[in-house]
Amino acid sequence: MEEGDLTYVQQPLWRIHRVSGAHPSTWDELREHGPITSMRWDPHPTPRGDHPGIGVSYASADVFTVVAEGFQQQRVVTLSRERALVGWTPTRLLRLLRVSGEWAIRNGASASLHAAPRSTCRAWAREIHQTWPDLDGLDVPSTMTGTAMTVLFSHAATAFPPSPAISSTLDQRVAAALIVPVARRFRWPVTRA
Repeated sequence: MEEGDLTYVQQPLWRIHRVSGAHPSTWDELREHGPITSMRWDPHPTPRGDHPGIGVSYASADVFTVVAEGFQQQRVVTLSRERALVGWTPTRLLRLLRVSGEWAIRNGASASLHAAPRSTCRAWAREIHQTWPDLDGLDVPSTMTGTAMTVLFSHAATAFPPSPAISSTLDQRVAAALIVPVARRFRWPVTRA
């Protein structure tokens, strides 16, 4: 890995996560259970299970991408109290590997790696996490919007602030005001649970 393969960010990040129901988590929790087949960049080894010390969290610098990624399967945005929208700014620069461009070519992949089958991306994430454990994560294009996604790995746990700037379950006015306009742009239905 060369210095040009890295990007350093300390911009506000957004995430949608479960607060109740199946597999709830705290806003700053890195998921150590995996790999989950529907997730593209889980660094966990197989078989699926709990892997202490190997965590992942998916975030983006914009709500647009977070909504597209979070509701891509049904393409219906459900405003419920089971999920929350969270915004925070890392307390330090995040050191992220860009898995595109020259790095991908030098390592036997191509610029289309981010759109490879999910199992292929997970294999790359596992290898990257093992080879460079001091990386905070990955900078990858969203397969939904094409804009940047920040995939946080275990090392990023030290970059979370004590509390988020915004945390609102999706059924509350704050989250809905940010999410509903995005859903309308996508022409995705909005329902309330």
